[in-house]
Amino acid sequence: MVLGVHARSAAWAAAGILFVGVAATGCGDDNGGAEEPSPKPTTATETRESPANRPADPAAAESEIRGNWQKFFDADTPAEEKTKYLENGDTLRPLLQAFSGDQRARQVGAEVTKVTFTSATGADVTYTLTLQGATALPNARGSAVEQDNVWKVSVKTLCGLVQMSGSDVQAPGC
Repeated sequence: MVLGVHARSAAWAAAGILFVGVAATGCGDDNGGAEEPSPKPTTATETRESPANRPADPAAAESEIRGNWQKFFDADTPAEEKTKYLENGDTLRPLLQAFSGDQRARQVGAEVTKVTFTSATGADVTYTLTLQGATALPNARGSAVEQDNVWKVSVKTLCGLVQMSGSDVQAPGC
């Protein structure tokens, strides 16, 4: 896949916020980087958004996802606070702190455009990645997970940004 200059720059900037030097620190998930089991197939009468596949209060969960994604990608959110909005954020705290002053980080933003629940604690997220306020990557796809009763940006989403950046950075668990 060939990315435009702005999309590649935005992806690199977003990835750079968290993952430069990740080889030494690591970024994984609770299952050691193993793929999560595939969701069970749905029948013709069952949709992904069925009551069994969403939180008890979907409207509140969606609002939290949108707000937390915006806070996580907001350059004005302190690194320490960003840990609250990233899956396994405590593990990645050193990386967040290391990049809190990076100028590229101040140019990247994200706005959630769609949330589709895949389970009571998981959601597919469509978002727009911006670079200096301009759309750089529309209709990007990621995921949110509920961890410790907070909806967070998944590690998989950030690993996807690293892969899309085309960098040589190796991110264990991605």
